[in-house]
Amino acid sequence: MRIIGIESSCDDSAVAYLDIEGDQVVRLEHVVASQIIHHQFGGVVPEVAAREHSAKMPRLLDELAQRVMGEENGPRLGKLTDLICATAGPGLATSLRVGLDTGRALAAAWSKPFYAINHIEGHVYSNWLPGLGQTTKIMNEIFPALALVVSGGHTELLLMRDHGDYELLGATLDDAAGEAFDKTAKLMGLGYPGGPKISQAGASGNSRAIDFPRPMINSNNHNFSFSGLKTAVRYFIEQNKEQLAGSDFTSDLAASVEQAIVDVLVTKTVRVAIESGVQTVLLAGGVAANRKLRESLREALAVEAPDVAFVEPELIYCTDNAAMVAMAGYWQAQRRAGDDWRKVEIDPNWELGR
Repeated sequence: MRIIGIESSCDDSAVAYLDIEGDQVVRLEHVVASQIIHHQFGGVVPEVAAREHSAKMPRLLDELAQRVMGEENGPRLGKLTDLICATAGPGLATSLRVGLDTGRALAAAWSKPFYAINHIEGHVYSNWLPGLGQTTKIMNEIFPALALVVSGGHTELLLMRDHGDYELLGATLDDAAGEAFDKTAKLMGLGYPGGPKISQAGASGNSRAIDFPRPMINSNNHNFSFSGLKTAVRYFIEQNKEQLAGSDFTSDLAASVEQAIVDVLVTKTVRVAIESGVQTVLLAGGVAANRKLRESLREALAVEAPDVAFVEPELIYCTDNAAMVAMAGYWQAQRRAGDDWRKVEIDPNWELGR
């Protein structure tokens, strides 16, 4: 099955070509264009993001076609495609519209089946994508699985009983973990995006130097909350502004914030994995690229739940990309007929597993 995936839910424009034969990924090509223009604003501006998607999407499709078919045959990509899929939500409405309409146009022009994909489901399926230079990573015997999805807009735990069978066990009540990273980095003057900036700044710091709160780490439910941590960091910085110029202080501050966030994520995930009796824990989302989170979760599961397998996505597929959308589309196509491209609409608040 040969699939075109399209992603434009936020500020990354992306397209991908995925070819699966049997249970093997035999070819994967993907192209991503990030919108660095937003760095000057300290966050994503929806109107700017939509304009950037509109300008970049045709060029990305052209580049993808040339990669797959060769420069002379690029325009014939439709003849080598079995289905089209595009992200329909959640995300920024104006951004989603560009990618979804692009996918619908291709499906109409090429007379191909079309699938509207949930962005979060795409992140979950990034765990099925092979690494660079590899040609296979199709997993089957992993269910039931628990997916920890961590990004700028989402922090949630999804019980996955089978492909397409989700139950939302817990989610953030306010700020997501990625948002806490972004806002802390902004308070520290480190720039955007915050997660990588915090990790870099805290690489040489003492992660236990400052005892920040771990919100809801011992709560009797599976939800998260990071607004209290963000507030505590803001107050701490206001009380110690004169020390921010010191590299050691900044390193300790960044490392301590990162440790507080990771401690909450790991503790709750391991606890829910044990309570739910899952076979596998999947990590997904932009924050899945965080080295400390990966290492801490792997180590905690090895000690507290040694029978539970841990699967993490390749680093190149943690941030928004179309390869994950194509993979989610593949598994959708195994279970159901496609969507009517004439009727499908974006859903900026599309929740998975409720």
